[in-house]
Amino acid sequence: MIKVTFIEHDGTRHEVEATAGNSLMMTAVSNRLPGIDADCGGCCSCATCHVFVDKDWLDRLPPMQEDEDDMLDMTDNRRENSRLSCQITIGEELDGLVVTTPEFQF
Repeated sequence: MIKVTFIEHDGTRHEVEATAGNSLMMTAVSNRLPGIDADCGGCCSCATCHVFVDKDWLDRLPPMQEDEDDMLDMTDNRRENSRLSCQITIGEELDGLVVTTPEFQF
């Protein structure tokens, strides 16, 4: 299984198993992790699955598409390492991925 670590804004860590082919957002939701609201269900239309990707992992992700970039522009806490977890597909190459959730979702 693929391991992913979610870190809450307060530092609480959750290491979960992820299934290849699922989105990072679906991994969070199916594990009932706090900090990922996923209001739109993964349609890239709400930005409530915003995460900060650990900088060591940014280059391993596919490039951000325009619609994701536009949604992130609407958040108050966007950073250089911001991504929408609904747009990250889990694969073996992401085994060990570390992301942090913001204190508040949009």
